[in-house]
Amino acid sequence: MFVAGPSATTRLVVVVILSIVMLNVEHRERHLERLRAAISTIVYPLYYLADLPLQISDYFSETFASRNTLLDENERLKKENIRFLARLQKLDALEMENMRLRSLLGSSLKVGDHILVSELMRVDLDPNRHQVIIDKGSRAGIYAGQPALDARAVMGQVIHVTPWSSTVLLITDSSHSLPVQINRTGLRTVADGTGEIDELRLPHLPNDADVRVGDLLVTSGLGGRFPAGYPVGVVREIDANPSSHVTEATAIPSAHLDRAREVLLVWTDTLAQDVEEDQEQSTEDDLPQSPQEEAN
Repeated sequence: MFVAGPSATTRLVVVVILSIVMLNVEHRERHLERLRAAISTIVYPLYYLADLPLQISDYFSETFASRNTLLDENERLKKENIRFLARLQKLDALEMENMRLRSLLGSSLKVGDHILVSELMRVDLDPNRHQVIIDKGSRAGIYAGQPALDARAVMGQVIHVTPWSSTVLLITDSSHSLPVQINRTGLRTVADGTGEIDELRLPHLPNDADVRVGDLLVTSGLGGRFPAGYPVGVVREIDANPSSHVTEATAIPSAHLDRAREVLLVWTDTLAQDVEEDQEQSTEDDLPQSPQEEAN
């Protein structure tokens, strides 16, 4: 009854060794991905309950809005809609012209992107990690590595997926790198996250590169992860070092990473077609069968 167990130091060493082994196994083999998905599924109701007060507040603020405010907002939205429709007509004409030029050049035509709108459920408060959790998961066709945007530019990419939610790693996270190019010159480079929500770093620019403050950065499409042509950020500062062969620059992300409430999830080309086919198949499965079909 009075036999002493292992000392506290021995227990601590065993726990540390076990933690290191599990971290290495998870980093190499990803065996704990299913466990992480199961845990995320269990805590999903907590995320929903945490976001519920904000949804209720938005609902009541919209319900009790004054009539004059609603009329003014309606008029403003009508005017914006007219302007956007006019721009859309011009964009349609430019798209048709682009299609004709591509066919003349014999190049492949890029299929339009399929987009799904999702809402933020939670923001990671750890200052060393820039991650957000959204309310769409594998049941909606979301997959790890999928590009995520807001209404203005690229936000990041999906890194973890559960049936009802997903985790998005933002482009400003210190572990994230994104192939980009300068829209004005076509110069390709890489934008690294700095850990600051309003800053990206371009560390590998040649000294003779034609880079200017205010240049727009867009996705280059290299690597096949992000579609080409989406805005990423704007060059803010250039630090030329005459003693080095490279120039370093910083940029401001164009996406509102600290204010956006909606996230656009993008599929391209064959992935978009697969998603549409899956949705059509699920719709057909949900339709009631005729008595003859049920008898068969």
